[in-house]
Amino acid sequence: MIPTVPQSSALKWTYRAYVTLFFIYLALPLTVVCAFAFNNSVFPSLPWEGFTMKWFFGTEAPFIGVFHERSIVRAIGTSAFVAVWVAGLAVAVGTCNAFLFVRHDFRGKGLLYILMLLPLIIPGVILGISILVFASSVANTLEDATGLWFDGLRPGLILVILGQFSFITTFATLVISARLQKFDLSLEEAALNLGATKWGAVRQVTLPFLLPAIIGAGVVAVLMSFENFNTTLMLVGSDAPLTIIMFDKLKHGSTPVLNAVSLLLIVASAALGLLSLLFQKSK
Repeated sequence: MIPTVPQSSALKWTYRAYVTLFFIYLALPLTVVCAFAFNNSVFPSLPWEGFTMKWFFGTEAPFIGVFHERSIVRAIGTSAFVAVWVAGLAVAVGTCNAFLFVRHDFRGKGLLYILMLLPLIIPGVILGISILVFASSVANTLEDATGLWFDGLRPGLILVILGQFSFITTFATLVISARLQKFDLSLEEAALNLGATKWGAVRQVTLPFLLPAIIGAGVVAVLMSFENFNTTLMLVGSDAPLTIIMFDKLKHGSTPVLNAVSLLLIVASAALGLLSLLFQKSK
Protein backbone atom coordinates (compact mmCIF):
# COMPACT_ATOMS: atom_id res chain seq x y z
CA MET A 1 0.00 0.00 0.00
CA ILE A 2 1.06 3.60 -0.66
CA PRO A 3 0.94 5.56 2.65
CA THR A 4 0.33 8.94 0.95
CA VAL A 5 -2.83 7.68 -0.82
CA PRO A 6 -6.00 7.80 1.33
CA GLN A 7 -7.29 4.30 2.06
CA SER A 8 -10.61 3.13 3.45
CA SER A 9 -10.70 1.23 6.71
CA ALA A 10 -11.91 -1.93 4.97
CA LEU A 11 -9.01 -1.82 2.50
CA LYS A 12 -6.48 -1.39 5.30
CA TRP A 13 -7.84 -4.41 7.19
CA THR A 14 -7.90 -6.44 3.99
CA TYR A 15 -4.27 -5.57 3.34
CA ARG A 16 -3.29 -6.49 6.91
CA ALA A 17 -5.11 -9.79 6.62
CA TYR A 18 -3.34 -10.51 3.33
CA VAL A 19 0.08 -9.79 4.83
CA THR A 20 -0.70 -11.96 7.86
CA LEU A 21 -1.87 -14.88 5.71
CA PHE A 22 1.15 -14.49 3.44
CA PHE A 23 3.61 -14.85 6.34
CA ILE A 24 1.60 -17.75 7.78
CA TYR A 25 1.82 -19.42 4.38
CA LEU A 26 5.61 -18.98 4.44
CA ALA A 27 6.15 -20.01 8.06
CA LEU A 28 3.65 -22.86 8.47
CA PRO A 29 5.50 -25.51 6.38
CA LEU A 30 8.76 -24.72 8.18
CA THR A 31 7.02 -24.89 11.55
CA VAL A 32 5.51 -28.28 10.73
CA VAL A 33 8.88 -29.63 9.59
CA CYS A 34 10.55 -28.41 12.78
CA ALA A 35 7.79 -29.77 15.01
CA PHE A 36 7.94 -33.30 13.60
CA ALA A 37 11.68 -33.41 14.23
CA PHE A 38 10.68 -33.96 17.88
CA ASN A 39 7.85 -36.45 17.30
CA ASN A 40 8.38 -39.80 19.04
CA SER A 41 7.35 -41.75 15.95
CA VAL A 42 9.13 -43.32 13.01
CA PHE A 43 6.80 -41.44 10.67
CA PRO A 44 6.91 -37.62 10.34
CA SER A 45 3.14 -37.26 10.53
CA LEU A 46 0.20 -37.20 12.89
CA PRO A 47 -0.74 -38.44 15.40
CA TRP A 48 1.67 -36.83 17.83
CA GLU A 49 3.33 -39.58 19.86
CA GLY A 50 5.19 -37.39 22.32
CA PHE A 51 8.32 -35.25 22.55
CA THR A 52 11.72 -36.79 21.93
CA MET A 53 15.29 -35.80 21.09
CA LYS A 54 16.11 -39.22 19.66
CA TRP A 55 16.08 -37.95 16.09
CA PHE A 56 19.08 -35.81 17.01
CA PHE A 57 21.00 -37.97 19.51
CA GLY A 58 19.49 -41.46 19.25
CA THR A 59 21.89 -44.39 18.84
CA GLU A 60 19.58 -47.40 18.53
CA ALA A 61 17.44 -48.35 15.53
CA PRO A 62 14.98 -47.17 14.41
CA PHE A 63 15.72 -43.97 16.37
CA ILE A 64 19.18 -43.22 14.98
CA GLY A 65 19.71 -39.48 15.27
CA VAL A 66 21.33 -37.02 12.91
CA PHE A 67 24.60 -36.92 14.81
CA HIS A 68 24.93 -40.71 14.63
CA GLU A 69 23.82 -41.15 11.01
CA ARG A 70 27.18 -41.55 9.27
CA SER A 71 25.96 -40.78 5.77
CA ILE A 72 24.37 -37.50 6.88
CA VAL A 73 27.34 -36.42 9.01
CA ARG A 74 29.67 -37.17 6.10
CA ALA A 75 27.39 -35.26 3.73
CA ILE A 76 27.33 -32.24 6.06
CA GLY A 77 31.13 -32.25 6.05
CA THR A 78 31.17 -32.52 2.26
CA SER A 79 28.71 -29.63 1.91
CA ALA A 80 30.78 -27.51 4.30
CA PHE A 81 33.94 -28.24 2.31
CA VAL A 82 32.25 -27.28 -0.95
CA ALA A 83 30.63 -24.18 0.58
CA VAL A 84 33.93 -22.84 1.95
CA TRP A 85 35.66 -23.23 -1.41
CA VAL A 86 32.73 -21.76 -3.34
CA ALA A 87 32.41 -18.81 -0.95
CA GLY A 88 36.14 -18.08 -1.05
CA LEU A 89 36.32 -18.20 -4.83
CA ALA A 90 33.06 -16.28 -5.33
CA VAL A 91 34.07 -13.47 -2.95
CA ALA A 92 37.56 -13.15 -4.44
CA VAL A 93 36.36 -13.08 -8.04
CA GLY A 94 33.27 -11.04 -7.13
CA THR A 95 35.46 -8.35 -5.55
CA CYS A 96 37.63 -8.17 -8.67
CA ASN A 97 34.50 -8.02 -10.83
CA ALA A 98 33.12 -5.19 -8.72
CA PHE A 99 36.24 -3.09 -9.26
CA LEU A 100 36.19 -3.94 -12.96
CA PHE A 101 32.57 -2.91 -13.57
CA VAL A 102 32.42 0.07 -11.19
CA ARG A 103 35.84 1.64 -11.69
CA HIS A 104 36.62 1.00 -15.34
CA ASP A 105 35.04 1.86 -18.69
CA PHE A 106 36.06 -0.20 -21.70
CA ARG A 107 34.68 -1.42 -25.00
CA GLY A 108 32.32 -4.36 -24.55
CA LYS A 109 31.67 -3.63 -20.88
CA GLY A 110 27.89 -3.88 -21.32
CA LEU A 111 28.15 -7.21 -23.14
CA LEU A 112 30.51 -8.59 -20.49
CA TYR A 113 28.12 -7.49 -17.75
CA ILE A 114 25.23 -9.28 -19.48
CA LEU A 115 27.33 -12.43 -19.80
CA MET A 116 28.03 -12.26 -16.07
CA LEU A 117 24.28 -12.12 -15.38
CA LEU A 118 23.41 -15.03 -17.69
CA PRO A 119 23.83 -17.75 -15.03
CA LEU A 120 20.98 -16.14 -13.09
CA ILE A 121 18.46 -16.91 -15.82
CA ILE A 122 19.81 -20.27 -16.96
CA PRO A 123 18.06 -23.18 -15.19
CA GLY A 124 20.37 -24.98 -12.77
CA VAL A 125 19.87 -28.32 -14.48
CA ILE A 126 20.88 -26.86 -17.85
CA LEU A 127 23.88 -25.16 -16.29
CA GLY A 128 24.97 -28.40 -14.65
CA ILE A 129 24.55 -30.45 -17.83
CA SER A 130 26.47 -27.84 -19.86
CA ILE A 131 29.39 -27.85 -17.44
CA LEU A 132 29.40 -31.66 -17.33
CA VAL A 133 29.38 -32.04 -21.12
CA PHE A 134 32.09 -29.38 -21.58
CA ALA A 135 34.34 -30.82 -18.85
CA SER A 136 33.90 -34.37 -20.15
CA SER A 137 34.75 -33.26 -23.70
CA VAL A 138 37.90 -31.51 -22.50
CA ALA A 139 38.87 -34.53 -20.40
CA ASN A 140 38.37 -36.93 -23.31
CA THR A 141 40.43 -34.73 -25.63
CA LEU A 142 43.29 -34.41 -23.13
CA GLU A 143 43.25 -38.11 -22.32
CA ASP A 144 43.40 -39.06 -26.00
CA ALA A 145 46.30 -36.64 -26.53
CA THR A 146 48.33 -37.47 -23.41
CA GLY A 147 47.16 -40.88 -22.25
CA LEU A 148 46.69 -39.46 -18.74
CA TRP A 149 43.52 -39.60 -16.64
CA PHE A 150 42.08 -36.18 -15.75
CA ASP A 151 39.95 -37.10 -12.75
CA GLY A 152 39.25 -33.46 -11.86
CA LEU A 153 37.22 -33.02 -15.03
CA ARG A 154 34.98 -35.97 -14.23
CA PRO A 155 31.90 -35.82 -11.96
CA GLY A 156 33.06 -35.08 -8.43
CA LEU A 157 33.64 -32.34 -5.90
CA ILE A 158 35.84 -30.25 -8.20
CA LEU A 159 33.08 -29.99 -10.79
CA VAL A 160 30.50 -29.34 -8.05
CA ILE A 161 32.61 -26.44 -6.76
CA LEU A 162 33.10 -25.04 -10.27
CA GLY A 163 29.42 -25.47 -11.10
CA GLN A 164 28.21 -23.62 -8.01
CA PHE A 165 30.94 -21.01 -8.37
CA SER A 166 29.79 -20.25 -11.92
CA PHE A 167 26.51 -18.67 -10.77
CA ILE A 168 27.09 -17.80 -7.11
CA THR A 169 29.89 -15.44 -8.19
CA THR A 170 27.26 -13.32 -9.93
CA PHE A 171 25.44 -12.73 -6.62
CA ALA A 172 28.72 -11.89 -4.87
CA THR A 173 29.58 -9.42 -7.63
CA LEU A 174 26.22 -7.64 -7.36
CA VAL A 175 26.40 -7.37 -3.56
CA ILE A 176 29.96 -6.00 -3.52
CA SER A 177 29.36 -3.71 -6.51
CA ALA A 178 26.41 -2.08 -4.76
CA ARG A 179 28.66 -1.21 -1.81
CA LEU A 180 31.57 -0.05 -3.97
CA GLN A 181 29.34 2.40 -5.86
CA LYS A 182 28.77 4.26 -2.58
CA PHE A 183 32.48 4.69 -1.93
CA ASP A 184 33.89 8.22 -2.00
CA LEU A 185 36.94 8.23 -4.28
CA SER A 186 38.30 11.31 -2.54
CA LEU A 187 39.24 9.06 0.41
CA GLU A 188 41.60 7.09 -1.83
CA GLU A 189 42.97 10.32 -3.27
CA ALA A 190 43.66 11.60 0.24
CA ALA A 191 45.56 8.41 1.05
CA LEU A 192 47.61 8.79 -2.15
CA ASN A 193 48.41 12.40 -1.25
CA LEU A 194 49.66 11.22 2.14
CA GLY A 195 52.15 8.88 0.48
CA ALA A 196 50.25 5.62 0.17
CA THR A 197 50.71 3.47 -2.89
CA LYS A 198 47.72 2.67 -5.12
CA TRP A 199 47.46 -0.85 -3.69
CA GLY A 200 48.08 0.49 -0.17
CA ALA A 201 45.17 2.93 -0.52
CA VAL A 202 42.89 0.16 -1.73
CA ARG A 203 44.00 -2.21 1.03
CA GLN A 204 43.81 0.29 3.89
CA VAL A 205 40.84 2.41 2.81
CA THR A 206 38.66 0.74 0.17
CA LEU A 207 38.68 -2.88 1.32
CA PRO A 208 37.74 -2.01 4.95
CA PHE A 209 34.82 -0.02 3.53
CA LEU A 210 33.81 -3.07 1.45
CA LEU A 211 34.22 -5.53 4.35
CA PRO A 212 30.51 -5.65 5.34
CA ALA A 213 29.54 -6.38 1.74
CA ILE A 214 32.32 -8.95 1.38
CA ILE A 215 31.18 -10.78 4.51
CA GLY A 216 27.55 -10.52 3.41
CA ALA A 217 28.46 -11.95 0.01
CA GLY A 218 30.37 -14.76 1.71
CA VAL A 219 27.37 -15.64 3.88
CA VAL A 220 25.06 -15.63 0.85
CA ALA A 221 27.52 -17.84 -1.04
CA VAL A 222 27.71 -20.37 1.81
CA LEU A 223 23.93 -20.56 2.16
CA MET A 224 23.37 -20.86 -1.59
CA SER A 225 26.01 -23.57 -1.84
CA PHE A 226 24.45 -25.59 0.99
CA GLU A 227 20.96 -25.48 -0.50
CA ASN A 228 21.87 -25.94 -4.16
CA PHE A 229 20.43 -29.10 -5.69
CA ASN A 230 19.83 -28.84 -9.44
CA THR A 231 23.34 -27.98 -10.56
CA THR A 232 24.95 -30.20 -7.94
CA LEU A 233 22.87 -33.22 -8.98
CA MET A 234 24.31 -33.08 -12.50
CA LEU A 235 27.94 -32.84 -11.33
CA VAL A 236 28.13 -34.95 -8.18
CA GLY A 237 30.35 -38.01 -7.91
CA SER A 238 30.78 -40.54 -5.12
CA ASP A 239 31.09 -37.86 -2.41
CA ALA A 240 27.59 -36.39 -2.27
CA PRO A 241 26.69 -33.12 -0.50
CA LEU A 242 23.82 -32.94 1.95
CA THR A 243 21.05 -32.01 -0.49
CA ILE A 244 21.79 -35.06 -2.65
CA ILE A 245 21.88 -37.42 0.36
CA MET A 246 18.56 -36.02 1.63
CA PHE A 247 17.03 -36.52 -1.82
CA ASP A 248 18.26 -40.12 -1.97
CA LYS A 249 16.85 -40.85 1.50
CA LEU A 250 13.56 -39.18 0.63
CA LYS A 251 13.12 -41.54 -2.32
CA HIS A 252 13.05 -44.45 0.17
CA GLY A 253 10.52 -42.71 2.41
CA SER A 254 10.58 -39.65 4.64
CA THR A 255 11.68 -40.04 8.26
CA PRO A 256 11.94 -37.55 11.14
CA VAL A 257 15.72 -37.62 10.64
CA LEU A 258 15.21 -35.47 7.54
CA ASN A 259 13.06 -33.12 9.62
CA ALA A 260 15.86 -32.90 12.16
CA VAL A 261 18.41 -32.09 9.44
CA SER A 262 16.06 -29.45 8.05
CA LEU A 263 15.70 -27.88 11.50
CA LEU A 264 19.48 -27.70 11.92
CA LEU A 265 19.83 -26.08 8.49
CA ILE A 266 17.12 -23.53 9.31
CA VAL A 267 18.79 -22.62 12.61
CA ALA A 268 22.26 -22.41 11.05
CA SER A 269 21.00 -20.29 8.14
CA ALA A 270 19.16 -17.93 10.47
CA ALA A 271 22.21 -17.62 12.72
CA LEU A 272 24.51 -16.82 9.79
CA GLY A 273 22.08 -14.26 8.42
CA LEU A 274 21.66 -12.63 11.83
CA LEU A 275 25.41 -12.45 12.42
CA SER A 276 25.86 -10.89 8.99
CA LEU A 277 23.22 -8.24 9.73
CA LEU A 278 24.70 -7.46 13.15
CA PHE A 279 28.17 -7.08 11.64
CA GLN A 280 26.91 -4.75 8.93
CA LYS A 281 25.07 -2.61 11.50
CA SER A 282 28.21 -2.42 13.65
CA LYS A 283 30.05 -0.97 10.65
